[in-house]
Amino acid sequence: MKVKQRIPLKIKKMGINGEGIGFYKKTLVFVPGALKGEEVYCQVTRVQRNFIEAKLLTINKRSKFRVEAPCEIYDSCGGCQIMHLHYNKQLEFKEDLLRQALKKFAPVGYENYEIRPTIGMQEPLYYRAKLQFQTRKYKDEVKAGLYAQNSHYLVSLKNCLVQDKVTQQIINKVARLLSKYRLPIYDERKTAGVRTVMIRRARKTGQVQMIFVTGRKLDFSPVVRDLVAEFPELETVAVNYHTSKSSEIYGDKTEIIWGEKAIQEGVLDYEFSLSPRAFYQLNPEQTEVLYGEAVKALDVTEEDHLIDAYCGVGTIGFAFAKRVKSLRGMDIIPEAIEDAKRNAKRMGFDNTLYEAGTAEEIIPRWYAEGYRADALIVDPPRTGLDDKLLETIVRYAPEKMVYVSCNVSTLARDLVKLSRVYDVHYIQSVDMFPHTARTEAVVKLSKRESSRSS
Repeated sequence: MKVKQRIPLKIKKMGINGEGIGFYKKTLVFVPGALKGEEVYCQVTRVQRNFIEAKLLTINKRSKFRVEAPCEIYDSCGGCQIMHLHYNKQLEFKEDLLRQALKKFAPVGYENYEIRPTIGMQEPLYYRAKLQFQTRKYKDEVKAGLYAQNSHYLVSLKNCLVQDKVTQQIINKVARLLSKYRLPIYDERKTAGVRTVMIRRARKTGQVQMIFVTGRKLDFSPVVRDLVAEFPELETVAVNYHTSKSSEIYGDKTEIIWGEKAIQEGVLDYEFSLSPRAFYQLNPEQTEVLYGEAVKALDVTEEDHLIDAYCGVGTIGFAFAKRVKSLRGMDIIPEAIEDAKRNAKRMGFDNTLYEAGTAEEIIPRWYAEGYRADALIVDPPRTGLDDKLLETIVRYAPEKMVYVSCNVSTLARDLVKLSRVYDVHYIQSVDMFPHTARTEAVVKLSKRESSRSS
């Protein structure tokens, strides 16, 4: 096989990135944009020892589930991968993602896991309440958007169909103001300018906060003045200083330059504060569903002591606070822990304790001090559970556990170790990211009888 060679292909299934997969002379071929069941003609773009990547040229036999993506820049942006697939079939695909990942890593008994149908959205558009757009200057115009897949080319996003409309309006205005007031903009040679803008809107209150990420101190006052005049819902403007050339989004130092320290958000039956750097789910509407599923899966009692690892500002743990004897949480971001403490105090919870640090260090210390957890909830980043935390969980093994995952691959990998001491009752996927090849999952686990007696 050679690059630029053109080949016919039958698409047998879809892969973890939403691409079509077929076999040409027993060699695996990945074709972005192709759907299961289609017969296509494609051109080889990359040849590896075990697989080939190819570009879709023509579709000779179309899938009946193929739809026209309503986004004008769908092909160039790369932010969504499966908008050309009927939404109901997207939900089925996300179940299949879980099955593929489980088959690859093969945790104990995975063939018998109950995989529940993915819970989707009624209106799967304009759901992202937070954006993190890069900024770049082209001639005299500042553009804000995302990099095209596998490139350093910035795709300007002015009307993203999955982005909250208010945050989109604000970032459009920000780009115009950065041009108008000639603020320096980051490029690969000069790290001193504005490189990223984060904007988040609370679904419950409508309040908005934003962060300018920059390589040095800049005067944002005219930009902020104009933004506040046009968008009264803007509550907080912060600056984060990122002086290195690393691909990390944020640097270590963040300061509020205008407005309040936090905005107010709500989920289920409680409200909480979010500081600019605090983590919260991107899709507030589906977060209601996700947290509701977590509450069902953990099934706590009034006598239970609960640990919320990766607690952030306390959001998911607060769903349980009224239902348990004690709730403890930890996070590596000190500002998030301060938010968690303030949130708990404001809600009148006197059974909570929060500490800044890693779970793998804090949990053993709590146990050494005599604390024992009956239940555990983990909601890690896409990288999954830290190896040391996995060892800690397996060692102390609370009776019941819920794993909330945003990455099916790292979930399946982590279940290999967790399934040594836990039974997996079911996995409930929740579509937090419509039109993308990502899904969120809630896993209900309980300690095995054999582990209980050992």
